[in-house]
Amino acid sequence: MTPVSSNAPHGQSSLRTVQVVGGGHAGSSAHVRSLAEGLVARGVRVTVCAPAEADHAYDFRGTGADHVPVPRSSDPAAVGRLRAACADADLVHAHGLHASFRAALALGGRTTPLVVTWHDRAHAEGARAHLLRLLERRVARTAAVVLGTSSALVDRARSTGARDARLGAMALPGRPRPAAPEDPDRPSAKLRAELGATDRPLLLAVGSLDRHRGYDVLLDAARRWSSLDPQPVTLVAGEGPLRAELQQRIRDEELPVRLLGVRDDVPDLLAAADLALLTSRWESRPLFAQEALHARVPLVATAVGGVPDLVGDAAALVPYGDPRALADTVTALLADPERRAQLTERGTRQASGWPTEDDAVAQVLSIYDELTQTLALL
Repeated sequence: MTPVSSNAPHGQSSLRTVQVVGGGHAGSSAHVRSLAEGLVARGVRVTVCAPAEADHAYDFRGTGADHVPVPRSSDPAAVGRLRAACADADLVHAHGLHASFRAALALGGRTTPLVVTWHDRAHAEGARAHLLRLLERRVARTAAVVLGTSSALVDRARSTGARDARLGAMALPGRPRPAAPEDPDRPSAKLRAELGATDRPLLLAVGSLDRHRGYDVLLDAARRWSSLDPQPVTLVAGEGPLRAELQQRIRDEELPVRLLGVRDDVPDLLAAADLALLTSRWESRPLFAQEALHARVPLVATAVGGVPDLVGDAAALVPYGDPRALADTVTALLADPERRAQLTERGTRQASGWPTEDDAVAQVLSIYDELTQTLALL
């Protein structure tokens, strides 16, 4: 077992870690890439076990890490591949519930410390919800340390049996410099024209078209603000199983809402928006909320999960599932440029206090050192 504080050249570590990611959550994949880059720069040997498509999207190997393609599956072949990749690891760090469960299976019978990061809460209903609770309990009780991206997730880990649950330092990976109103690099009027918002307010939501995102409530609210003059344009960037259902409602009710599908220009869309909307039933540390505040775009969000702690007083918070409250808040903000400017300035201050990528790397290195030193003494 090689502790972090070993006598590696130039004081760097010779620790070998395996980072396990499922690839189904953009925030966790971006976080793993950021961690890998920071760890490699500090002399840590890093292997990222992730689906091939995740490596294509996030280029883990571009950080100097090794990549072992492991599909998002708990079948024996996938777990066997993961077990082989972890064979000589000093420590394994898994990200997300399902990746953590696979890592726990792969490490069965070994003393290799397992750290897990819960980036969000898994969403399911009925029998699947019961299964997810069982997985949470198994992972929480197996891990040496559980890092939660919000205090709500830390509390959840503790309630499911975690021996050691802590708040994780989570950065906004690859954070761009804040945009200013006079910034010449902001999207031109051409983009707003392409989006049908030349002389109309532009509202933007980003996220998969899943039930827990609350897009049914968003459509109910859009019906309320559709009578405004000028009429706002509401854009939803993302894809998912509810596309047909949502699109049918948009057509039937003639709502001023467009489903854009998956977009690779979300920063440009966000910079062009007048308001950012987050309508989810539950979020831990939503990437979109962070991007909105950092991009100086006023945010309206549901007061759920870790959102209030993340945004503080820098966003207009509404109850989940209340289309009237959402519509009234959006309407009031569109009519109040001073309030929007106030949220913009508060957002900039709030974002400046969030952890940096260096903070996140420093925290995990400290935990790795703690666990490997302890194991070396046994």
